[in-house]
Amino acid sequence: MNKTFRQRSKCVFDWEEATVSTIGYLTTTIFDFGAIKSLPIELEVLGIRRPLVVTDAGVQAAGIAAQVLTHLDPRTVSVFAGTPPNPTEEAVLEGVVAYRDGGCDGIIALGGGSPIDLAKGVALATTHEGPLEHYAAIRGGVGKITAKVAPVIAIPTTAGTGSEVGRGALINLTNGSKLALISPHLIPKRAICDPELTLGLPPLLTAATGIDALTHCIETFLSPLVNPPAEAIALDGAQRAWHFIKRAVTNGSDREARWEMMMAALEGGLTFQKGLGAVHSLSHAAGALRSPTLHHGMLNGVFLPHILRFNAQSVGNKYEKLSDIFRISRETDLATAVSDLVQSLKLPVTLSQMGFEARHIPQTVIRALADHSNATAPRKASAEDFESLLRAAL
Repeated sequence: MNKTFRQRSKCVFDWEEATVSTIGYLTTTIFDFGAIKSLPIELEVLGIRRPLVVTDAGVQAAGIAAQVLTHLDPRTVSVFAGTPPNPTEEAVLEGVVAYRDGGCDGIIALGGGSPIDLAKGVALATTHEGPLEHYAAIRGGVGKITAKVAPVIAIPTTAGTGSEVGRGALINLTNGSKLALISPHLIPKRAICDPELTLGLPPLLTAATGIDALTHCIETFLSPLVNPPAEAIALDGAQRAWHFIKRAVTNGSDREARWEMMMAALEGGLTFQKGLGAVHSLSHAAGALRSPTLHHGMLNGVFLPHILRFNAQSVGNKYEKLSDIFRISRETDLATAVSDLVQSLKLPVTLSQMGFEARHIPQTVIRALADHSNATAPRKASAEDFESLLRAAL
């Protein structure tokens, strides 16, 4: 990481301490406390003059949206705050209307994974014709997404999804399916990661998003695809998340822990190139339910121990490597250690605690089988396997 700020425009840059890190990997990431101050410069570099801020009601209520807007000219900015907990096709279309009504030429995605994914959907839908399903990965849509996608600057306010550097967006479609839009053109042009924006995140949300980051790093590490650089990043991110998540949950003002968790989340997103697995097949499928609305990170926390046991004979010595970086004995059952961590963070450890019922299993199995994450799972799950895993997680 380059710890010296490199000015990328003719603007005068007047920070008191210009020590943010500029990381070039998949996209350009500006990372550190105070990184949000770079937003005007990044807008200028990308040629965005009339941005649409895509966010949600929670980010607005927390005052974070207002904090970010102080860096912008209010005469040139439009705001769409209608992102639901799980992004929907309907909300994407509403965002497209806001984009066009505002005469916008780019998007600032502000929030957790939901606003960032929704922003990607808006960036695609405003520049490409036809329904979103036409561009879904499992419908052969990857090659249909072109460079015409509107430019996006992603500013995460949670340390979890890594969507700020991810090439995908998960959208609940009007037909009831939850499909992934995947393309290198959907990677935000800039990611501005400022841990300052996470200091007020409540403990439960800190825990849920943190487990999401940990799951991304573990599951991408276990993917059988050969990508040593991404695998190394996954291990580094998993180590950070494992050792700092409790500190971030216990003391939300712990600046070191917040920095480390945001880096872990970023690294989880950087490793998506290796693909995910059955944890996400199940989380995507269960998250497609319109009722109850299930938090993605919490679902990952429930499913991860079960999938670790399911994969145990299919990953070589990778569990030993994880145990080593987590500083737990290799004789300790990794799945149990993860379950204990989830429980210690006061997160649900069963689906029943989240409102998921046995009647939801058949449709969830169908959706899980169709999920794109199966392609990179170390052990392929059958319909019977998914049903058994869901019943075990109840």
